Amino acid sequence: MATITKDMTFHEVMSKSPEVVKVLGSFNLGCVGCMGAQHETLEQGATAHGLDVEDLLTALNAIFD
Repeated sequence: MATITKDMTFHEVMSKSPEVVKVLGSFNLGCVGCMGAQHETLEQGATAHGLDVEDLLTALNAIFD
């Protein structure tokens, strides 16, 4: 089972590992200072930024493999 899922908030995901911030940055997502990170899900954020949520999930879950 995946550690990171599309319905988790950015805040939840960032609290799992410092490496998450690096991965988000590689997708040009500056979530650390964003107020939306508290409530926005990965799927919502990916959609809003024109990203494929599955690509984002693959990269984030690779941290925990």
